[in-house]
Amino acid sequence: MRAQLRQIVVDCRQPRVLVRFWAALFDAEPVDRARGWSHLELPGLARLAFQPVPETKVVKNRLHLDVAVPDVESAATAAVALGAVRVGTLVTDDQGAFQTMHDPEGNEFCLVSE
Repeated sequence: MRAQLRQIVVDCRQPRVLVRFWAALFDAEPVDRARGWSHLELPGLARLAFQPVPETKVVKNRLHLDVAVPDVESAATAAVALGAVRVGTLVTDDQGAFQTMHDPEGNEFCLVSE
């Protein structure tokens, strides 16, 4: 069997709001779809889609996105201005640097050095 990753789906309360946060982060165009779904295309990668659900996020994600950026600190500051929240402090080790973040609905992601 040959499988191909088509899209990553994030459950959320307000897809049309959350897609705009991620679109600004990735410098992409948000697309609103039928039944409350929204998505954005990540060229060369899977689509990032947002599916409406009635419940709020309760526990830590079992999966998160690592988003590579040229400067983690600058990217974290920009993400906060878009509505993200820093979780802990900047971590630097022999693999580079990363900053754990929450998007506006509390979904974890990391900004990582390129």
